[in-house]
Amino acid sequence: MYNKTNTILLMKKLITKVLLSFSIFAQGQNQSLISNVPNRNTTSLNGVWNYIVDPYETGFYSFHHDQYDKQAKPSSAAYFNNYHAVNKQELVEYDFDKSPKINIPGDWTSQVPELKYYEGNVWFKKSFDYDLKAKKRLFVYLGAINYKADVYLNGKKLGTHEGGFTPFNYEITSIVKPKDNYLVIKVDNTRHKEDVPTINTDWWNYGGITRDVTLIEENDSFVEDYTIQLKKGNTALISGFIKINNANPTLNAVTISIAELKINYKAKVGADGIVNFEIPVKKISYWSPENPKLYEVTIDYNAEKLKDTIGFRTIETQGDKILLNAKQIFLRGISIHEENAKGGRANSEQDALRLLNWAKELGCNYVRLAHYPHNENIIREADKMGLMVWEEIPVYWTVEFTREATYQNAQDQLTAALTRDKNRACIIIWSMANETPISDARNAFIKKLVDHTKSLDNTRLISAALLTQSDSAGFGTINDAIGDYLDIIAFNQYLGWYGGKLEDAEKIFWKTKYNKPVIVSEFGGDAKAGLHGEKNERWTEEFQEYLYIQNLKMIEKIPHLSGLSPWILVDFRSPRRLLPGIQDEYNRKGLISNDGQKKKAFYIMQNWYDKKKKEQH
Repeated sequence: MYNKTNTILLMKKLITKVLLSFSIFAQGQNQSLISNVPNRNTTSLNGVWNYIVDPYETGFYSFHHDQYDKQAKPSSAAYFNNYHAVNKQELVEYDFDKSPKINIPGDWTSQVPELKYYEGNVWFKKSFDYDLKAKKRLFVYLGAINYKADVYLNGKKLGTHEGGFTPFNYEITSIVKPKDNYLVIKVDNTRHKEDVPTINTDWWNYGGITRDVTLIEENDSFVEDYTIQLKKGNTALISGFIKINNANPTLNAVTISIAELKINYKAKVGADGIVNFEIPVKKISYWSPENPKLYEVTIDYNAEKLKDTIGFRTIETQGDKILLNAKQIFLRGISIHEENAKGGRANSEQDALRLLNWAKELGCNYVRLAHYPHNENIIREADKMGLMVWEEIPVYWTVEFTREATYQNAQDQLTAALTRDKNRACIIIWSMANETPISDARNAFIKKLVDHTKSLDNTRLISAALLTQSDSAGFGTINDAIGDYLDIIAFNQYLGWYGGKLEDAEKIFWKTKYNKPVIVSEFGGDAKAGLHGEKNERWTEEFQEYLYIQNLKMIEKIPHLSGLSPWILVDFRSPRRLLPGIQDEYNRKGLISNDGQKKKAFYIMQNWYDKKKKEQH
């Protein structure tokens, strides 16, 4: 399957230069996430990297399966070299710098044809120079790597990260040198039952360094993280915190400035490096889809000004209504997967705008970013465009709800998503899960995630995409016990595609025990763009069109209905979807084909949303 260059497993340069000399770099483990990276002093490491495919993990384990970077000195390098000397065997020569090249950020699935189905280990290397000045610190920030990453710089292990869609960073101040640095990352996208997501999903398992790799230069003491939002329940106060990394007692003043609001607030840094604040505010222009107002905010500390653009708005529920800035709204939405036009993982601003502009054309004021945290680009663009956002973590289907380490993994991913995106006004819903089977263990798992979310951010709504069932009277019933802990009751249903007759749509009624807003978080069916026929012929655009017409008739009668996000905006790749000539490894439920062709159902949804918008006004 691979040519000789790609199948060499005994990689002398990889082993002797990169791995076998490793000592564990303790300060690299579990470092706090730095927020607002786009507005910091950064250097991009994006571009062309070298890679080596290593399915047997020869660069990570000895032939006795001892992990090299956990060996005590004398390192296993001495043993390894002695073994080959004694047995008169030579290590096969291999050089990273002569290995194949790949674009980063980017997945190997779409860039390397022979790796389309590959799930396993690939090593990546990037060389760079960096002249770090005295009294400055340097961090490497990795936007996302799918799924497990072991990260090394100049022969030092920085740490290991799990989770394919969340950022992480390590300090490299004591390791970086002016010339000839080499950053090496071992990426493993192998699926496991205990992972988040679990082994079974309905999207492509893109492997690789799928988001930006960035160097962040900071002062010795700097602003690491902050929250600046309207205080819950009080629109006359902007509140939050600022967290100082390596707080210096002699630098105890921080200033928050919002010139347009005539705010120039000074506060003292606590001994713990935390500044908690409440700032009175008047005549604020609230962020909304009609007025996506963003204010320029500056945090001034230690001779550095960290800028951000932040919108201020309130989001809450009142009975079965969703209120944005105290005004009832209906969420005209669509679900979106993170794919680009070429069928790879989306990672650029252009990718984000392609998807969001289609959502706007559809008539949306809201998008559901499924089923994992998307690239920060799409969040920031939604903020500018006035699109409200549902952000989700990949607690998807059947994760191991009884396993504590699996819960911790989910919580870590949730924490990273909140840390990165909590200052974006567009995000109105944090979603805990999608289509998880009901059990006591699952209920406890999600309840803990809900509690954790509220401890970090009490200003947004919490939901999860639930499953439903039919009761003895034939009603569609929303009675999932986890609804007690959610602000919004959301559920997925696929009348006419996964059961039920479209002709019966007007006879189907729904009931729920919750007096809470209801969102139909998914509905839809497949059609291949350009395939035409009768409305009862599956896979045709006419069938999908009829399916949308009938489902909307049913949906309109759902009690407490406050929004919907049909499945899905664009066809996306999935190895579960195999039908030759129709699916060809694409889920065809998109209202738009993967090559940008709008299907007939797109216009059904567009017209329905146009009527809804007029009703609201």
